Amino acid sequence: MLAAAAVLSGCVSSGDIDSIQAQLGDLQRQVLQVQQQGSSKREVASLEEAVSSQMQALLKQEADMQVELQSLSTQIEQLQANLQDTNDRLAQLSQQIAATNQELRSRPAGVEAPFPAEPPAGGGGGDIAGGDPQAMYQAAYSDYLRKNYDLAILAFQQYLQAFPDTDLSDNAAYWIGECYYGQGKMQEAIQQFDHVLSQYPRSDKRASAWLKTGYAHLELGDTGQGVAHLRRVVREFPSSDEANLARQRLRALGVT
Repeated sequence: MLAAAAVLSGCVSSGDIDSIQAQLGDLQRQVLQVQQQGSSKREVASLEEAVSSQMQALLKQEADMQVELQSLSTQIEQLQANLQDTNDRLAQLSQQIAATNQELRSRPAGVEAPFPAEPPAGGGGGDIAGGDPQAMYQAAYSDYLRKNYDLAILAFQQYLQAFPDTDLSDNAAYWIGECYYGQGKMQEAIQQFDHVLSQYPRSDKRASAWLKTGYAHLELGDTGQGVAHLRRVVREFPSSDEANLARQRLRALGVT
């Protein structure tokens, strides 16, 4: 985020404004020079009019640059605030995962895993507290929708550790793969989708997992594997939305 802010701030610099002010000074010196050379009143008036017009344009340009600088400064402050919020959330999730792992290790064998503990006081994250699996899942999914992929991965992993056998467990595992895919980590995405397919044989996410595995292979340049997975989607789930997407991609590849 800070790198992006640096690029933005480089669009307008104090050097740009200094350059405009130097041009204004040059124009003023030209007027004085013409006056000293004894040119006619008409020539002086004409030059003054041209200089005045140019000065107005330059002054407007300088004012616009000042406004742009202020806007960019505000954007940088917002980016820095967002980065701090993300860091705080990551730290909180790490603490919760560590606490859950500790609870799981301390439980005797065969005893059902407890709900995760409340987050540290003042730590925020109320939407994933209290041992509510639906709230935990929704918080993770919201991070995914906002493209906060690292946060979403941690939250979905925490959900799976605390609630490995709910109706949403296969979905949580699938969205971890989507997070990797969104980050461009195609190998990790393929591994995660394979995990969904092997771990949840009755999941309603199987068609999507096969489809995105095919997409990921194509992104890696492995056309053979990509086409094979897309064809499998069409063969095993012929009336699904995923099958329609697979057919479209196969046609785009010139494959029947």
